[in-house]
Amino acid sequence: MNLQQFDYQLPPELIAQTPAEPRDASRLMVIRRQTGEISHHTFSDVLDFFDPGDILIANDSRVIPARLFGRKSTGGKAEILLLKPINALRWEALVGGKRLIPGTLVNIDSPSISHLPSPISLTIEADLGEARRLIQFNRPIEPDLEAVGHVPLPPYIQTPLTDSERYQTVFNRIDGSAAAPTAGLHFTPDLLLALRDKGVLLDYVTLHIGLDTFKPVTTEQIERHAIHREVARLTADTARRINQAKLAGGRLIAVGTTSVRTLETAALRSAGVSGSLQEVSRLQPNLCPWQPVVAVEEETDLYIYPGYTFRAVDVMLTNFHLPKSTLLMLVSAFAGLDLVRRAYETAIAERYRFYSFGDAMLIL
Repeated sequence: MNLQQFDYQLPPELIAQTPAEPRDASRLMVIRRQTGEISHHTFSDVLDFFDPGDILIANDSRVIPARLFGRKSTGGKAEILLLKPINALRWEALVGGKRLIPGTLVNIDSPSISHLPSPISLTIEADLGEARRLIQFNRPIEPDLEAVGHVPLPPYIQTPLTDSERYQTVFNRIDGSAAAPTAGLHFTPDLLLALRDKGVLLDYVTLHIGLDTFKPVTTEQIERHAIHREVARLTADTARRINQAKLAGGRLIAVGTTSVRTLETAALRSAGVSGSLQEVSRLQPNLCPWQPVVAVEEETDLYIYPGYTFRAVDVMLTNFHLPKSTLLMLVSAFAGLDLVRRAYETAIAERYRFYSFGDAMLIL
């Protein structure tokens, strides 16, 4: 497929700069795949589209203050976005600044009130391609991240965030992401209680969001894009609850593309698919359309684009994504490219808000 099939023109004023208040006051577009019907609601109405016995799966990853600022010994500025720990001292990161080559020393800025036991510095160890680097700190950084780190808001958000918790979901429990699983930003504690009272089950997977959120697709043929691995985890207890709910007639509702990738990874592993999942969308193993899920804990490289057969997820809740992104490709695989294109055209015409702090889409 050609990359241009996933392009669209978005008026800049529709890029949401601040989150909705309260969280569930955002708008909700509902799309029915079987009929192509599109309807408009408020997110607090989402309860109306869930049934007793359905199971809602959310990503419980928490965004870490992963953006660091510092200076080289020459005085030049450097910006570091932590992506993935290798061990206590070494991380994979994205860097911004001139000549951040192997051997470069960067001293990390810290507020004067932080009372750090000693200055923090890092050395660029290896160039991993493009802006990716392997870095090593002079001491473990995690204990001091809250003091020296900053919430890594996406570059299209220019308005400062007064409360960093608004870039965290109510589901957040496990530190590890460089960006928020934004479909979960619309939920409130009261809404979760209402789901419980209706008999909708709630459980969690963990996928720590890393490089691919920041890496646009550049290959004209999307099949040639190399998706990066992200750590995904689904426990045996959660797998059992999902399978029981499905066998009892409930639907599996995924909150966000990260939950989708984790659940579909678990279904493919259940079916006996081993090794890399990068080519699954193109090769399409000869599997039953429905598979139970199994426990997984791995760096998944599952790349979902149109042509992929979903084997676990029945309903998807998601935001409106950037053009030419793997996230838009995944949504198009689930709902169909033509229907998604029409939905996005409708969203623009109806002045929906887009991207991380924007409105939501429920695909039934």
